[in-house]
Formats: sequence, structure tokens, C-alpha cells
Amino acid sequence: MKRLVLVSLFFCFAQVAGRSVFGQSAIRQPTFDTKSSVDWIDMEIRAQTALNLASADIKLPAGRGLAQEIVEEEFLHLIRPVILNIQVDSSHRVADLLSGGELNLADIDGFSRPASKTPPALSKDMGFMQVSYTVSLKAMSEALLRHTRPSPIRRPLLPANAPGYTGVIIIATGSLPIHGRNTASLVQPCIFPKIWDTDMNLIYERSMTDPDKNMNGIVKYVPEEAVFRPTPSGMDAGLEAFVGKNPLRIIARGVFGMNPTDPIIDKNDALLILSSDENIQLLRQARVVFVLDPAALNASL
Repeated sequence: MKRLVLVSLFFCFAQVAGRSVFGQSAIRQPTFDTKSSVDWIDMEIRAQTALNLASADIKLPAGRGLAQEIVEEEFLHLIRPVILNIQVDSSHRVADLLSGGELNLADIDGFSRPASKTPPALSKDMGFMQVSYTVSLKAMSEALLRHTRPSPIRRPLLPANAPGYTGVIIIATGSLPIHGRNTASLVQPCIFPKIWDTDMNLIYERSMTDPDKNMNGIVKYVPEEAVFRPTPSGMDAGLEAFVGKNPLRIIARGVFGMNPTDPIIDKNDALLILSSDENIQLLRQARVVFVLDPAALNASL
């Protein structure tokens, strides 16, 4: 059903895109070749759109200006299906939030308008006018964090004697068992992952972050090499700046969710986080890093 909604929305947008430039009575509709990918390390959607000049009956050099105008005008219509396909949490894509009324088209376009872009340029074979765009997932996550007060974090009845940490690193590489299913999967990134313990208590989710103290709206994703460096902290400089010099390192035991986005950690590791106010603040500030496989961190859309 979700795929049907997404496909229906795509064709709706495509029809609107054709009418916006050429009018409803146009016989020939332009064709666009749009390629996109998501980089969860840099938290960016990268898209390239190419207008087929022959499909729009545009001839060079006289039609160059018109071709540039078309690719710029149609950007919002062409990028919408890409935005709709982004995984928000384990059970929702942006398309689900739109169909459920939590977002509207103005919200979707608002994610896209601040995109950075390259000037329109002709392809080497002179058959396409192309332009590249970069859309920030960080800005999208900040727009989706709409709570004004953080929700309570459950404190343990018998807290552990836990040292104070500067951040949390969850290493969730390789294929992990999916809770409730007789199968395993790589952990997949999303904008708002949850963290569970091995007793299936919810340890962390987006509403637990403090809007006034949150560092960047979301957790951070890195590849394995970022936490195994020949440095005093074992991390690269950028990661150390995010989680400090003394982070709690945790090996994920499994993964949970309709889509496998939520790591499961040992209950004793969870106890170390929840036993002190200092460590709970790490969740409030989203000082949490997920270490995932490269195949999950860079994917085509």
C-alpha cells in the first residue's frame, strides 16, 4: 500500500510538472533523467536532473536559455518523489507523513527550496541540460522535531555505579538478528532511529531530545573506520568533536523495526546510560553515534 501511494504521488507530480511549463494541451512532454542518492554520513540528498532537449523540442544554441529555465522551474516537482522516499523512522517514510496529514506539499517543498545547486550546464553530448542539487537532511530533521519539551526518560530502580561519559557510540555493523523475526539484516539508517535494550525497553527516541540543548536534531552516522583510527582517542577528529574523548562504546546485539533501523543494546549497557543525570544528558543532546556498514550509509533512491 505504501508503494502504491508513493507511485501515485510520483505520477501526480510528474503530470503537474509537465503542465507547469508546457500547458495542458501540449502534445510533447519533456522527459527528465533524475538520479539521486542519500549520504547518511554527510546527511545530504544528492540529486542530478537532466532535461532531454529533443523531448522538449529544444534546439541549440537558440533554445539554451529556455532549457535552463525549464530545469530550474521543474526542480521542486522532480525532487518531491526523492524527498518522499526518505526513511523518517522504522515505520514511516516522508510519503507516509504526507498521506497521513502530518505534512503537506508546502512542507515538502520547504525541505527542498534551500537546496544548494550547480548552474545548469549542457551534457558532453549536447543532448541534455543538467543540474545537480544537494538537500540537507539535517535541516529536514530540525523541521520534523516539533516538540517543545523533552519526554521523560525512564530511570532504573536499581541504578548502576556508572562513570560519566562524553557521548554514546553504538557499533551496529554486519548482519544482526531482527527481533521477532527468524532472519537478520544490516541496520538501515533513518532520520529518527530508536534504541532498545535486550528486554525491549525503549531507551531513546526523538521526543527525548531537548529542543534547547539538541546539538543537531539527529544522531550521527559514521562508517567503522571512523572509530578505529590510530589516534589517542581511536577516532577521527570530527567524530571526537561530536562525542568527546571518553564515549561509551556499545556493540549492538540486534535490530528492531518494521524497517530494521533501531539497534538493540545489552540491558547492562543501557543501565550505564540511564543511571546518571550526566549520561542521560547525552540522549537529551543527541550525542549518539551509529556505526553502520558503508553499503547502508550511501544508497541510491
